[in-house]
Amino acid sequence: MEFFEVVRKRRSLRSYQKVNIPKEDIIKILEAGILAPSGKNIQPFEFIVIDNEEIIEKLGEIASFIKDASVVIGIIAEPSQSKYWLEDISATTENMLLAIEDLGYASCWIEGYLLPKEEWAKKILGIPENKRFIIILPIGKPYQIPQQKEKKKISEITHYNKYGIKYL
Repeated sequence: MEFFEVVRKRRSLRSYQKVNIPKEDIIKILEAGILAPSGKNIQPFEFIVIDNEEIIEKLGEIASFIKDASVVIGIIAEPSQSKYWLEDISATTENMLLAIEDLGYASCWIEGYLLPKEEWAKKILGIPENKRFIIILPIGKPYQIPQQKEKKKISEITHYNKYGIKYL
């Protein structure tokens, strides 16, 4: 798929068909995450790939639609490695979401629902206490693709040289 087509098509979907996701596709998604920009190239993150049905079912307590995922990828951060860790995992996540779309799957960036249950999820997954677990990407095939919600116009949010001078 062409880059801007992928960007335009990507949606946050919360309903998935369970399908077999080949390991090669998972590796492509992980590679997209690794290729994201990272402050000083420290890459203060790790991934956890989850395809165990029991674990996915448990993670459904964070957000019920996780239960429908074929695979779940969690992003684990190491805040002590970089003061830019949050920015780094955000860039990593976006790259992975674009790869997921490009490969014909669907996902949703889950963070807000996870934060209150972070410690609980870390125990289930055996993640060390000193690490952060704040992003989950459930992956599956979309049942249907909804229309893109309307986005702001570039002319509404872009300034030129000084704030208040419209670019377009």
